[in-house]
Amino acid sequence: MKSDLLLAKKILKVEAQAVQKLTCRINRSFERALDLVEQCSGRVVVTGMGKPGFIARKIAATFASTGTPSLFLHPAEAIHGDLGMVTKQDVILAISNSGETEEITRLLSTIKKIGARLIALTGNVKSTLAKNSDVVLNVGLEQEACPWNLAPTASTTASLAMGDALALCVAKRKGFREEDFAFLHPGGSLGKKLIKVRDLMRHGKANPIVRGNATVEKALLAITSARAGSCTIVDHNGKLKGIFTDGDLRRHLKQNGVSILSKPIAPLSTKRPVAIEENKLAAEALQLLRDRNIDELPVVDRKGRAVGLLDVQDLLKAGFV
Repeated sequence: MKSDLLLAKKILKVEAQAVQKLTCRINRSFERALDLVEQCSGRVVVTGMGKPGFIARKIAATFASTGTPSLFLHPAEAIHGDLGMVTKQDVILAISNSGETEEITRLLSTIKKIGARLIALTGNVKSTLAKNSDVVLNVGLEQEACPWNLAPTASTTASLAMGDALALCVAKRKGFREEDFAFLHPGGSLGKKLIKVRDLMRHGKANPIVRGNATVEKALLAITSARAGSCTIVDHNGKLKGIFTDGDLRRHLKQNGVSILSKPIAPLSTKRPVAIEENKLAAEALQLLRDRNIDELPVVDRKGRAVGLLDVQDLLKAGFV
C-alpha cells in the first residue's frame, strides 16, 4: 500500500537525519575519546544491554577487525563475574541511550575500582553514566524512527555510526593498512582481494634461479630441488632475463635430444617473460595467468630483480581458483 511506502521513507529519513546530526558533535570530546583508545595498552571493552548490546557487539567487531584489540562484555554477565575480563589497562565503551540502564550503572563503581577508563555513548549527557565517565559522546536525538517513538531504531543507528567513526579514526591514527586488513581476514573474500603477490610467492630455496650461462642440467636440478615447474634466468645483477619451463624442456628435447643438457640455458629459455611486481595484488596475478594461458609467473621487485615465483597452484591453495 502507498501508506506503507510513505512510512518506510519516513523511517529512513529519520534515521538518516539522526546520523547527519552527529557531525556537529565531532568535537573535543570525540578527540579525547580517540586519545584514550589510541593510547590504550589493553583492549577496548564494549558493553550495552538489549538492542544497544547488539550494537556494542558490532562496534567491538569493527575495532577488532581494524587492528584494535576489543571484546564485547554483556553487562548482566559482568555483574556476575565477567568483570574479571576487565583490567586497568582497558578502555570501556558503554552504550546506553538513557544513561540509566540498571545493568550498566551497577558496573560503574567496580570499573572505577579496577581503574579502567570509561567512554559513554549516550543520549543523555546528564545521566548517571555520563557523570561517571571520563569522556561522553552525545548521540541524543529528538525522536526514534519507530512510529510510536518507542522501539530503539534511530538511537541505535546513531550509536553504531558514532562507534564506527571512533573505530575507523583510531585505525587511521595507528596507520592501519589494507595489508593489515587482509592479514586479519585470511578466510574471507574481502581479505583475499587484498592479498599481495609477495604473500603467496615462492622464495628462497623454493624459487629456483640460475644465471644465463648455467647448463640446462644445472637448471633442471634446481627445478627438481625446489619442486617447481620452471626456473628463472637472471643476469649478474639479479635482474630477470628469462624463464625456463617444462614446456621449453619438452620442446627442445624433441628437437635436439638429450644433448641440450650440457648447453647454456639462456638461448633455450623464454626471453622477456611475462612477470609481475611483488606488491601487486594476487588477484591481478591470477588474471594475468588466465589471460596469457600460462602456469608460472616470475616475481620481480621495483628494480626488476627476480625475487620470487608464483605458480597457479599457489593461488589454488590460497583459494583464488
